[in-house]
Amino acid sequence: MDTSILFWLVPIASIVALGFAFIFYRQMLRQDEGTPKMKEIALYVRQGAMAYLKQQYKVVIVVFIVLAGLFAFLAYGLGIQNGWVPFAFLTGGFFSGLAGFIGMKTATFASARTAAAARKSLNGGLKVAFRSGAVMGLTVVGLGLLDISMWYLILDYFVNPADLSQKLTIITTTMLTFGMGASTQALFARVGGGIYTKAADVGADLVGKVEAGVPEDDPRNPATIADNVGDNVGDVAGMGADLYESYCGSILATAALGASCFIGSSEMQLKAVFAPMLIAAVGVFLSIFGVFLVKTKEKAGMAQLLKSLSRGVNVSSVLIAVLAFGILYLLQLEHWLGISFSVVTGLIAGVIIGKTTEYYTSHSYKPTQKIAESAATGPATVIIHGVGTGMISTAIPVITIGVAIILSYLCATEFSANLLAKENLSFGLYGIGIAAVGMLSTLGITLATDAYGPIADNAGGNAQMSGLEPEVRDRTDVLDALGNTTAATGKGFAIGSAALTALALLASYIEEIKIALMRVVDKSGLEAAVQNLNTESLKIDDAGTLSNAGFSDFMTWFDVNLMNPKVLVGIFIGAMLAFLFCGLTMGSVGRAAQKMVEEVRRQFKTDKGILEGTSTPDYARCVEISTRSAQKEMIGSSLLAIAAPIVVGILLGVSGVLGLLAGGLSSGFVLAVFMANSGGAWDNAKKFVEEGNLGGKGSYAHKATVVGDTVGDPFKDTSGPSLNILIKLMSMVSIVMAGVTVAINIL
Repeated sequence: MDTSILFWLVPIASIVALGFAFIFYRQMLRQDEGTPKMKEIALYVRQGAMAYLKQQYKVVIVVFIVLAGLFAFLAYGLGIQNGWVPFAFLTGGFFSGLAGFIGMKTATFASARTAAAARKSLNGGLKVAFRSGAVMGLTVVGLGLLDISMWYLILDYFVNPADLSQKLTIITTTMLTFGMGASTQALFARVGGGIYTKAADVGADLVGKVEAGVPEDDPRNPATIADNVGDNVGDVAGMGADLYESYCGSILATAALGASCFIGSSEMQLKAVFAPMLIAAVGVFLSIFGVFLVKTKEKAGMAQLLKSLSRGVNVSSVLIAVLAFGILYLLQLEHWLGISFSVVTGLIAGVIIGKTTEYYTSHSYKPTQKIAESAATGPATVIIHGVGTGMISTAIPVITIGVAIILSYLCATEFSANLLAKENLSFGLYGIGIAAVGMLSTLGITLATDAYGPIADNAGGNAQMSGLEPEVRDRTDVLDALGNTTAATGKGFAIGSAALTALALLASYIEEIKIALMRVVDKSGLEAAVQNLNTESLKIDDAGTLSNAGFSDFMTWFDVNLMNPKVLVGIFIGAMLAFLFCGLTMGSVGRAAQKMVEEVRRQFKTDKGILEGTSTPDYARCVEISTRSAQKEMIGSSLLAIAAPIVVGILLGVSGVLGLLAGGLSSGFVLAVFMANSGGAWDNAKKFVEEGNLGGKGSYAHKATVVGDTVGDPFKDTSGPSLNILIKLMSMVSIVMAGVTVAINIL
């Protein structure tokens, strides 16, 4: 079959995904929104969320204009940057922000409707919340594939190098730069939204629950509207932007590796570039199929609800594993059978990480129940047990990713005896990249199971503030507790895919260095540089290019080994950055939460009628505090991730940057798993007590678990999920700034 015809499946899949997202959105709007009070509360939350997002985008637009101007100067002023980079960068940021905006708009309309549906049945509430979450999932994959296919068609038309064997390499590495735009927007969304939501959450919990003894989401709590707004701007808008860049990054990095694998064979190059796109496209159709499989029975418990959601995810995953063989066979891609098993490896790794996360964070299992039981001796033991559980929970994901890396490499090379030969190294890295694509191929439904959680949480808040029947809150609490587990599972998928994608991006960085060398250094300069090396495999061809150079040649050229002090220093800096970034974001949440706590205390003290129910709290003041704090605090930590690779590249060169990326990946991955799982376990330990165990709501154990949950909030919703963006953003920045690194360190 003509490979170019198969490509059109990618834009078709994007249109179908966006079409079903619109259908689910319209279906949600047709549902009953409930009583006038429910509508009023939903309007407060919606207005607060939109006001925050408007302010955040003002800041982000300024940052994007400055960075795009810098890239334009490097491209058109100094000639050391690809001229398409500024435009690709802007579109990546735009689509990432759009995905988050659509998801958040859907969530703010869906929460009251979920609560209204839960008045009738648990299945009704689940269906509304999950279909609304599917809007986010399908929007992310639809916009991602639309952006990818659009840029491929544009560059395929305009890029015509003298050496045609370089065309697809130039196209794919250029497309990677829109990944930097997506990553930059995602980091601002995750950090800013995370600071907002956790400042409100901590203030509402510490003063409302612990000090004043009012229930969660009680309308007497001044921070409760800000808390519900925060669920949307952090856990929905931030998460949508986050997984958009994860999805696109895995596809683009693998496509770039595919182009480098088959230099000299344009037909096979094209097949290798299209393979990850086609797998993702088929995954869209299977995700839509999986959405329709999710339903449950009334009176279902946590185990039954998890089984309902898992049914949709598991069926989609099994089907994409089978169809991956058919796609790659149809393409007649070299090593197609082994590469198909690499896809399966990524899928299995994702499932294992998801199940591990579920085990360590769901209160249906012993680890979280043990944390809850430790509340009998106070909040200190809750925190100690939670930290220990989070640390232990890193073992299986790390081992799983390690095994997945080796297996996907071996499968792609068909277990060759000479694994590190130039051609096998390229195939092996391509196998690792396509394993990441496999892990995220059914993101349309896995993200739906994640995005539905904040909707269920807000539905519970609406039910409480509207004074609905107790059984409605009981149903939304069950959905919310399930949402905590699925959110943690979603973060596990995102972190696991970040690790595999980051490895592919490391290889793509070398490919971009090769292109930057040919752009910045003329033929005589390249020949002089090659003569100084102790390798005979690097040759300058007649066109003045290094088309025959492999990854190992560049490792030799830039002396990338553990005996090079630049590499070691880079590794230490990368490892440190993960902790520094978490420290900055945790500190930001702490400062913002302190202001919120003081404001809630002030309102309780100055207006006694609030707790008596005769006065209305000043909700707007709390929303304003969270908004201002998030805007102020998100800038420094976000710019750190952008600046670090540039500074290291200038001071330590290519070898230092590779060390930085390796160190950031290794420490960031483990730290992200630890923080996400600790936070999820603390949250569900609180939910376990609130269900009537160990004394129930208002008991000493409940107050202890509330403190643990408060500590875990920035762990799981601010610092932890931001780390996987940090890992990939540093790689993306390094790729985009490769021309600067080469120009400064080679010329």
